[in-house]
Amino acid sequence: MLKGRKTIAAISTALGEGAIGVVRVSGSRAFDIAEKVFRDSSGQHQRELKPWGVRYGSIVDCETGEYIDEVLAIAMPAPHSFTREDVVEFSCHGGVAVLTRVLESVVKCGARIADPGEFTRRAFLSGRIDLSQAEAIIDVIRARTDSARRLALGNLRGDLSYRVARIRENVITVLAHIEASIDFPDEDISALTIEDMTKQARESASELDELIRLARSSRVYRDGVAVVLAGRPNVGKSSLFNALVGKNRAIVTDVPGTTRDVIDDWTTIMGVPMRLVDTAGMRKAGDPIERLGVEAASQQAEEADLVVAVIDGSCPICDEDKDMLKKIIDKQGAVAINKCDLRVAVEEDCLKSFTGDKRILRVSAKTGEGIDELEEVLAGLAVAEVTGGGETPVMANLRQLEALENAMNSIREATHALVNSVAPDLTAIDIHEALFWLDQITGRSASDDLMEKIFSEFCIGK
Repeated sequence: MLKGRKTIAAISTALGEGAIGVVRVSGSRAFDIAEKVFRDSSGQHQRELKPWGVRYGSIVDCETGEYIDEVLAIAMPAPHSFTREDVVEFSCHGGVAVLTRVLESVVKCGARIADPGEFTRRAFLSGRIDLSQAEAIIDVIRARTDSARRLALGNLRGDLSYRVARIRENVITVLAHIEASIDFPDEDISALTIEDMTKQARESASELDELIRLARSSRVYRDGVAVVLAGRPNVGKSSLFNALVGKNRAIVTDVPGTTRDVIDDWTTIMGVPMRLVDTAGMRKAGDPIERLGVEAASQQAEEADLVVAVIDGSCPICDEDKDMLKKIIDKQGAVAINKCDLRVAVEEDCLKSFTGDKRILRVSAKTGEGIDELEEVLAGLAVAEVTGGGETPVMANLRQLEALENAMNSIREATHALVNSVAPDLTAIDIHEALFWLDQITGRSASDDLMEKIFSEFCIGK
């Protein structure tokens, strides 16, 4: 499929100062180009790079012969490379000027600059990986946590592809028997009965439903969750925010209303990426600037995945505390009684009537007491409440999730048609529709426009 395509080249490492930078060349002329730009340690042309060997030498300008950099050259002959084409990689010094000049020399010899994601696209078109595995590469690169990395690598190994292929095989079996009854209505065909086909279709829909649930649960590891700290002024929200993110990100003073704008930062708690949000104190504000901050705090709490209601434990619960708790009563989260290093004046039994089923914890942002327990509760809520918990999730992006849902809906329509003895040709339409959406995930039925959109999100060297 890739025969005749022009040889491509790109810088495959991040630009900037570094110990090593890589220039990758892929295509039928990769070895010819390497011969023109690479000199071995003796300064002579290296006419044959040893497959899978590493050669020390230098890169020169193929037109002027100017010495550019000393490098290590690695040759990977087709089909045993990422793209299943001949590939040569030059490991150079990691400066921008050096890498740019090496790439320029390679281009002078007949390569062209690769488009974004073109190496991965060629790997897909050559059949080395399917579309879901190609998208997993982006997820590996963008993973914020080790949990996200593991899930993305699972897809790169084919976890999602395998599950989709298994469902697809069952759906094809149903389709084959439906189409046989259409093509040979008068023949005595040994086929599945209507009851068996209905059962198999229902099982496929059930498997898709479970896969969708697991895919949705990956959002917490892929995108993280938003956790808002809410409370009246001067209860220690900013101190608690700093304790959770592990740095002095928010300004802390004894003056009530110090925080007037939304402050946020990313952190990782027990493998879950979380965007922590510190907000202005919730109270009736006369100052117009503070009033805007209070409005923003309420909006952030409304949109958050989890809310931590912060209470000053050193004084009894007041009306402002109660008003704040009423506003977030339906939100998932926890209640943190802060300043527990001081004498605790809050009565928890009284507090419970305003907190619903939220966990109430005693913490001290000053000493660190109770912070570990709060983190454990937040991580547990993120996984169990926001995602549903249960079995290990399967990484899926919004495009893949939509395709899974469409496939499930089509199979359910086909099941309904089988139960109600709808004409086989109409039932087959629903089954074909389900297969189309399943094949959108792996790329069997992906359009050029879709692939262009997906691979355009990659960096140029990948």
